[in-house]
Amino acid sequence: MSQDLLVLRDGDDVAVATRDLGPGGDAGVPGSGPLAVRQPVPRGHKVALRAVPTGGQVRKYGQVIGVATTDIAPGDHVHSHNLGFEEGERDTPLGGTHTELPVPDGARPTFRGYRRADGRVGTRNFIAILTSVNCSASTAKMIADQFRGSALDEFAGVDGVIALTHTSGCGLVPDSEGGQILLRTLRGYAAHPNVAGLLVLGLGCEMVPGAALSARSGQVADLGMPGIGAPDETRSGLLAAIPDDTVVRSLTIQEAGGVRASVRAGVAAVREMLPLVNQRERVECDVSELVLALNCGGSDGYSGITANPALGWASDRLVAYGATSVLAETPEVYGAEHLLTARAAEPAVAKKLLDRIDWWRTYMAAGGGTLDNNPSPGNKAGGLTTILEKSLGAVAKGGQADLGAVYEYAEPITERGFGFMDTPGYDPVSVTGLVAGGANVVVFTTGRGSVFGCRPTPSIKVATNTPMYSVMSEDMDVNAGVVVDGTATVAEVGRQIFDRILAVASGEQTVSEELEIGAEEFIPWHIGAVT
Repeated sequence: MSQDLLVLRDGDDVAVATRDLGPGGDAGVPGSGPLAVRQPVPRGHKVALRAVPTGGQVRKYGQVIGVATTDIAPGDHVHSHNLGFEEGERDTPLGGTHTELPVPDGARPTFRGYRRADGRVGTRNFIAILTSVNCSASTAKMIADQFRGSALDEFAGVDGVIALTHTSGCGLVPDSEGGQILLRTLRGYAAHPNVAGLLVLGLGCEMVPGAALSARSGQVADLGMPGIGAPDETRSGLLAAIPDDTVVRSLTIQEAGGVRASVRAGVAAVREMLPLVNQRERVECDVSELVLALNCGGSDGYSGITANPALGWASDRLVAYGATSVLAETPEVYGAEHLLTARAAEPAVAKKLLDRIDWWRTYMAAGGGTLDNNPSPGNKAGGLTTILEKSLGAVAKGGQADLGAVYEYAEPITERGFGFMDTPGYDPVSVTGLVAGGANVVVFTTGRGSVFGCRPTPSIKVATNTPMYSVMSEDMDVNAGVVVDGTATVAEVGRQIFDRILAVASGEQTVSEELEIGAEEFIPWHIGAVT
């Protein structure tokens, strides 16, 4: 690293600016002397290290990130004006790369969590009001609003009462792909180890009835509704089982007598739950009980250099201890999937990931789009040009561990180690799927400054650069920008993230939790026909 430029791999055609560079000035290139900068280059953006002819491939991270659309000279600013996407040919091995992650010497880390009856461990102790249909959303919020502020002062062991509302639940075919995704998501939240009390609130005539969400393990298959809780799905674990010690109540607006009556009944039900949920106590739990969700949003040119590799270090450390870590956002690993398939523990795991990417190609084509147009305006302003470049930085969140499982959206996460869940790149939808799968901690990296939160699961936000962190420090938990500043290594920031995960899992609040951000970010993935 130099003061001005970062060269990430030997043989790269571009370097990354660590500060705004002006034309006519010299920037130091490690091992090569000064480089004359030809145009203004904002921090986080790319500078050409060597000439690349029109049509020539441009490499960063030692990988192709696109092709030159015009001749590029040394010192040129490399971005959308002269760098384009070209999928090209990539070797996608079905495994073969194994990384041994030795368990560190010394005592095993622990955290203080809530052990549930099914053996899983929660990091929070919430009462959730889960709606089966959008028609009950306003009523759910009215009930939850009665338990804000000082209303929970005498129940210090309860982290909150949250209304989990959404925009669907009716007008869709229950046994369609979209219907099953919604059911998996809602059941996943109902069964989540961070939810100790559950009030399922329905209207009464919806296609996804509340009974499907409040039923205990083994009862869903007996409901007799086409496509909902079919016996083979229940047995195979595609529908999460609500722990026996979760306090469950259900309410239907039409049967209760309308909105006002339902609010009164719902408030009474929550008040009944509060002392029961408040009795739960944290106990010492091994680090292996953690299920970490990896996500990013508002990425920039530093994401793949600072925050994401540091999170990858923390992810590998968790996996080494026998914990679980899950990467997601399928459209944002597109172009870098070969790095994941090479790490697959079995060919079938790699094949499942490739099948999901093929599904996305078809899905995007049906909607008139393509997977290569993913980087947002904010991503581009931060220095990212193509989806290849963005994806190469995004997969760094997954460290080096072997890929042991690939899950469909909101499918229960059952395998320890490193896995992948098929989700969209849209942050709230992606994390909703991961939490539905059972993630009890989220780490979310951001370069532009996302204000994301994710109740009932705590979300730790990691800034990729110091200037953004300085402006938005009240919304960030960790500053990984110190890696570019030269005051810390990736491993040191990774250790800081790892330690913060343990502290947050034990009850330390994240900045988004302090602001009670997270209920509105519950957004199940909606696909398929609406009638």
